[in-house]
Amino acid sequence: MTTPRKIIIDTDPGQDDAVAILLALASPEDMEVLGITAVAGNVPLPLTQKNARIICELAGKRDTKVFAGCDAPLKRKLVTAEHVHGKTGLDGPPMADPTMPLQSQHAVDFIIHTLRREPAKSVTLCPLGPLTNIATAFQRAPDIVERVQEIVLMGGAYFEVGNITPAAEFNIYVDPEAAEIVFKSDAPIVVMPLDMTHQALTTKPRIEAFRAMGTEAGRMVAAWTDFFERFDVAKYGSEGAPLHDPTVIAYLIRPDLFSGRYINVEIETKGEFTLGMTVADWWGVTDRAPNAMFIRTVDANGFFDLLAERIARL
Repeated sequence: MTTPRKIIIDTDPGQDDAVAILLALASPEDMEVLGITAVAGNVPLPLTQKNARIICELAGKRDTKVFAGCDAPLKRKLVTAEHVHGKTGLDGPPMADPTMPLQSQHAVDFIIHTLRREPAKSVTLCPLGPLTNIATAFQRAPDIVERVQEIVLMGGAYFEVGNITPAAEFNIYVDPEAAEIVFKSDAPIVVMPLDMTHQALTTKPRIEAFRAMGTEAGRMVAAWTDFFERFDVAKYGSEGAPLHDPTVIAYLIRPDLFSGRYINVEIETKGEFTLGMTVADWWGVTDRAPNAMFIRTVDANGFFDLLAERIARL
């Protein structure tokens, strides 16, 4: 029996972040969620911290600690994605405001204190949004970087290139300076890029499996995916929408569902057309040292089977 992995979920909840959080909270044998830290991204911080609490309450995990973090990127104005996730970030069925409290501690302080308090290499960071909170913690407390067990993040793209600009994926684009700090930190990094998440599409049968659970969590997952799917189907002409963020949690539970290469990934912070691009040296054409495991493929059926099995518990 392996001990559950200690994780901090750093997130800007839109609908796919919500599914990732539900997956983590439904999997106590695999992971212990030490806290959820909210960052500005898909929607502004007042909504992301609120959405994180709504999701915890939906999962019946009201004792989960939720912290509000940075409300703007390190050096830029915030770019948000209401056009994808709706004005609340969790558009779809109406949801009651949460009653569980927001923690008074700042998310960055929580990340720093947790990494100092827990045994070295025992806490995994799971960023699902822009990397502002993580980078700020690393800048403020450089001693914590070597204490991180692993950073498993959703962000970037190489073969699929961009979804917010022609060259950049949204999470990295929103705060490229933060991403650069994290990728240059020497912490162990695993990247879940669009190249892989676009293989994990919410087809009709997969959504119906959630709806058929007959639970509130199952109903909400189906409704959320129905909502944000409309954007991706119209944009990509695909039969469903990618569920990006839950791949981070699924990787920690079932790494065998994923494959990739350990390569060098650099973040473009100055390009006129390529700002926020993740320049992934997939073919090894530079002599730059590898710094990230870049995931390329996922067993989509296995991924959705895992999601359905765990969400059905809530």
